[in-house]
Amino acid sequence: MTGEETGVQITYHNKTSGAQDSELQASEPGFMHLSHTCRAASEPANPSCSSSKAVECDLLLQRHEPLTLLIDVTPVLYVHYHKQEVDSLSVNRLSVICNCCQILRSQVLLMETLMSAVAARPAAPVKRVAEVDFRSGTTLEQLAAQVQELVQLEQGEFGDQTALEVHTAKDFIFNMLGLVQKVDKRLPVANEYLLLSGGAREGVLDLNPEDLGDYARGVDFDLDFTLLVPALKLHDRNQPVTLDMRQSPPCHSWLSLRLCDPAMLARWGICCEDEANGQRAEDEDGEEEGGSILGSIPSLQSPQSLDGCYFSPLLVTDWFWNVVGAAVEELRRNPQRGIPVPDRIERNGPLTTLILKAGTSRVLYDLLPVVSFRGWPAVAQSWLTTNHFWDGKITEEEAISGFYLLPCCSPATGSASRPDREWRLAFSRSEVQLKKCVPYPMAAAFQAAKAVLSRLLARPRTGLSLYHLRTLLFWACDRLPAAYLSCSDQETTARLLLGLLDDLAHCVLGKNCPNYFLPQYNMLEHLTDGAALLVARKLAHLRSDPAEHLRAALEQARQACQLKREAAGASNGHGVSSPSRSSSAAGSPQDDRLAQRLQQLVTENPGKSISVFLNPDDVTRPHFRIDDKFY
Repeated sequence: MTGEETGVQITYHNKTSGAQDSELQASEPGFMHLSHTCRAASEPANPSCSSSKAVECDLLLQRHEPLTLLIDVTPVLYVHYHKQEVDSLSVNRLSVICNCCQILRSQVLLMETLMSAVAARPAAPVKRVAEVDFRSGTTLEQLAAQVQELVQLEQGEFGDQTALEVHTAKDFIFNMLGLVQKVDKRLPVANEYLLLSGGAREGVLDLNPEDLGDYARGVDFDLDFTLLVPALKLHDRNQPVTLDMRQSPPCHSWLSLRLCDPAMLARWGICCEDEANGQRAEDEDGEEEGGSILGSIPSLQSPQSLDGCYFSPLLVTDWFWNVVGAAVEELRRNPQRGIPVPDRIERNGPLTTLILKAGTSRVLYDLLPVVSFRGWPAVAQSWLTTNHFWDGKITEEEAISGFYLLPCCSPATGSASRPDREWRLAFSRSEVQLKKCVPYPMAAAFQAAKAVLSRLLARPRTGLSLYHLRTLLFWACDRLPAAYLSCSDQETTARLLLGLLDDLAHCVLGKNCPNYFLPQYNMLEHLTDGAALLVARKLAHLRSDPAEHLRAALEQARQACQLKREAAGASNGHGVSSPSRSSSAAGSPQDDRLAQRLQQLVTENPGKSISVFLNPDDVTRPHFRIDDKFY
C-alpha cells in the first residue's frame, strides 16, 4: 500500500507460522494470501499515525483438493485506519469501515463453522469399563464391596468390654488347666500353650471334619478359639526328632515312649499301648502310685523293651476329656464373683469343646491335647530348601520354631488306619508366623471364602474342611507375584476370592491337595468319587453366583451381630441378668478400684501384656502380671 492511499486495509496472515503483523507472500507454496483495500476519498494518508486502532482477524486457507483448513489457526480480523482521533472520523469513512467489518465478520463466522466441523476435538475422558467375572457375570467391583463389608462384620466391634470378657474367659481356661495339673499331676508344670484365633471348624487345624460338631456363630457362641494343650513337651532333648513313621501314611506317625524319660513314663502309663499284646495298659490304681503303673506294662520293665510301647491318641483324648470335665464341675460347684460361667462342655472327636458365658459374650474354646516338639522333623527338611513368599519377612528360626502331633489318625479306611496309634503332624506354630506375611487383599479374600464355604460344607461333611482352603492360600502366595497379591486396586480382593474358589474346585475334581509343609502327603487322596462329585457340584453352584452366596454370608453375619447386641442389651437393661452380675452389686466399690488400677496399668505400660490373677479363696487381693513380671 502506498503513502497516497487512504482507507482501510484488511490483511489475512498465519499468526502461528511466525508472520507476526506482516503480510504473507502470495507465492508461498501451498497457501493463499487474501488482501482487500477500501478507500475513503476524503481522508489523507497518515501512515505514521501513532494512535491507529486495530481489530485483528487471521485466516489461513490451505490449497488442496478438496479444500481443507488448518485447524490450528485462530481467526483474527485486522482493520487498520489512519486518523489522529476516532471521534473526528467522517460518516462516510465510518460506513466504509463498518461495511468491511460486517463482510469480514460473516466470512469469519463461516470459516469458524467450517473449522469447528473439521477440528480435532479433545478426547473425552474415557470411562473405565467395569471388569466382569466371566463365569457369573457379576462385576468385580460389587464382589469387592461385599468382601470388604463381610470382613468388617466378621471382625465385629471388639471394644474394651468385649476385650475384658475375652480376657476373663482366657484366664478361666488357664486356671482350669492349672487345677487339672494340680490334681492330676500329669501336665507339664511349666507348659506352653498355643492359642489360635478361631475354632477348629474354622480350619485352624487339620482335623477330620466329620468329628468337629456343629456350632453356629450368633446362635451358639460369639467368639471362638482353639487351644493346643501339650500333654508331652519334648523340648529339651539335644538330639534330632525321630518319629516312627514306618507303619503310617505320610504326615502321620506312631510315637514310641522310648523318647521319654522314666518319670514321664510313670505318669503316662495309663495312656500307653503295648505292641506285644495289642492291649491298652490300664491301671486305675496307678494314678496314685507310679510304681504300680510300671508294673502294669510289661514293656516298661526294662529300657531295652521300650520299642514296643506306644503313646495312644485315643487314650490321651479319653483321659483329657475326663480330667477337664471334672475340673469344670469343680469350678461350677464353687462359683466366684466375676468368673465366667461354663455353659456347655461337649466332646467332639478328639476335641473337648467348652462354651463360657463371660459378661455379654459367649466364648467357645476347642481344647486339644497334643505332643509338642522343638525343632523340625527330618521328613519336612526339603521344605526349607525351596523359595517361599515369607522369605525375607520372617527369619527361618521363627518359621521352624516347632511342631505338634495331633491325636488324629489318617482318613484312610480299612486296616491302613490305626486310630489307636496314629498321630498327625501339625505345623501350627509355623502357620501363625506365615499368616503375618500374607498381604491384606489375600487375607480378606481368604476370610470371605471361609464365610461362604463354611455354610456350603457344613452338611453333610464329606472329608473337605476349611484347612484345605488354608493350604491353598499358602500355595497361592508362593505361586503368585507379591505385587499382584498386594495390589491396591479395589477389585483385587474379588479376583483373589474367585481364584481361591477355582483352586479349590480344581483340587476336589482331581482329588489332589498337597500339604504345604509335606507336599508328598495328598490330603484329599481319601475322597471317594461320589464325595468329590458332590463337593464339586456345590462349588460349581457357588461359583456360578458368588454375589448371592456373599449376600447370604453377610446376612448371617448381620444376624450374629444383632443377636450379640440384643444379648448385651438384655444383660445391661431390664432383661435377665447373669448370676455373676446379680451377686456383685454389693461389691461395686471394690470392682471400681480394680478397674481403676487396671486402667492405670494399661496407661503406664503401653504395648505390654497385662494379666489379672484372682485367688478364688481371697478375691480382695488381685495380682497383676506385666509381660513376665508379677506385682
